[in-house]
Amino acid sequence: MEHSLWNHLPLLVRANSKESVEYILQALWRTRQTGLDSADRLVIRDILQLPNDTDLDPLLVCLRMLIRRCVYENVSKDDIQKLFPEEVLPELQRLLTLLLQKFKTEWRADVFKDQVDFPRLKAMTWNMANQDAAEGTDPVAVINLKLQDDTQSHSEVKFQLGKDTLETMVKSMYCIRDQLSDLGGASNRPLSQGTNIV
Repeated sequence: MEHSLWNHLPLLVRANSKESVEYILQALWRTRQTGLDSADRLVIRDILQLPNDTDLDPLLVCLRMLIRRCVYENVSKDDIQKLFPEEVLPELQRLLTLLLQKFKTEWRADVFKDQVDFPRLKAMTWNMANQDAAEGTDPVAVINLKLQDDTQSHSEVKFQLGKDTLETMVKSMYCIRDQLSDLGGASNRPLSQGTNIV
């Protein structure tokens, strides 16, 4: 996290209670997709006794980044404390670590609920083709995927893969298979994101 953002964390000490800091973190999580509205911003400014948004915005950015790291990377209690540089007050580190640990399981469950329902693969066909008629070009695999969503509507996706791209895709598919096999321990694992093929 950018070092200068940490400089704004001491503003949390202005909050009168642990519950006030808890409210701020919960409000940031609740509005993770929409951003804080003016009423929430006003409440948080009042909690922190700030006259305007100049100091508030960098603090909110820092807290959102901290929340994201803890939730999406499934950072442990000990590792949360390692995120803070030395200049962050130890009591503030302890409070944030305690609150982030308190809400992490609930927030990770929210992330799973937020995920969009994607269409399902119904069929896949492929054939080999030359990219063009020019001599010396490598053949490619032309993949055709038939997809179906919950409304039973169908769509098709067609794309080409060369040998290198296909190898990368196959490796990624093996990783996906392994992660699906290990899904029983999903609450203890980071939420993974794939590698771009191209």
